[in-house]
Amino acid sequence: MALGGGRLNTSLLLGGGLVALLLLVALAGPWLAPHDPLKINLAARLAPPSWDYPLGADPLGRCVLSRLLYGCRTSLAVGLMVSAGVMFLGLALGLAAGLSGRQGDFWLMRLVDIVLAFPSLVLTLAVIGLLGPSLPAAALALCLSWWPVYARMVRGLVLSAREREFVLAARLVGTSGLALVRRHILPTVLPPVVVLASLETGTMVLVLAGLSFLGLGAQPPLPEWGAMLNEARSYIYTAPHLLLAPGLAIFLTVLGFNLLGEGLRDALRVKEAVR
Repeated sequence: MALGGGRLNTSLLLGGGLVALLLLVALAGPWLAPHDPLKINLAARLAPPSWDYPLGADPLGRCVLSRLLYGCRTSLAVGLMVSAGVMFLGLALGLAAGLSGRQGDFWLMRLVDIVLAFPSLVLTLAVIGLLGPSLPAAALALCLSWWPVYARMVRGLVLSAREREFVLAARLVGTSGLALVRRHILPTVLPPVVVLASLETGTMVLVLAGLSFLGLGAQPPLPEWGAMLNEARSYIYTAPHLLLAPGLAIFLTVLGFNLLGEGLRDALRVKEAVR
């Protein structure tokens, strides 16, 4: 028992520390960056790591470290916003389905089934195709295609919570409506939702980077990790350091949020509903 708890607490500490470090880097990026991330210097084109360019320079002579630091702000901000948007949309619709009558629950769940019938990535690509390639379009597309997972989980949690003794007791003493949801339903539903959101944030950052790598997300010259990988892929043999930095940043971000989610799952005593 103690060993397992210690291991999971270690996950929480490592994940929380790594995510906090990434957030700090994102906030302090403009002060830490040694160069303007958009400044072109053809004289330094594909320069190897040096004192002036600690991580080298890209094909246009831009400082890789500076673009990596500014890209941290872009990737984390958009990933967190998408994860929050998906969570709130799924939470709202899941609560509505679980608390409404039979007809409301039926139609909302049919909407969930329709969206889930399409692979999330295919639906995301379809929305981007309609709106045009851009980072805002990619973020909106993910919000519209990823929410059913939350909605279905929240609906199941609400249906289970409605039958718990403390909820039935609250109804007997006259608690109803928003007060019942705020005091008794949400405290039961939120812990699994928070854990899932933490785990999915890393996924959002990874998917957004993948879309940018394909040219469907962030567009040049915006510094973003996936776009940096796309710009560097032609130089994998001549300048492999160009791919190493953004690839490692994506890996550490996904690892950090996954460890944080695993630790939160134990800290909040979430045993079911999340993976």
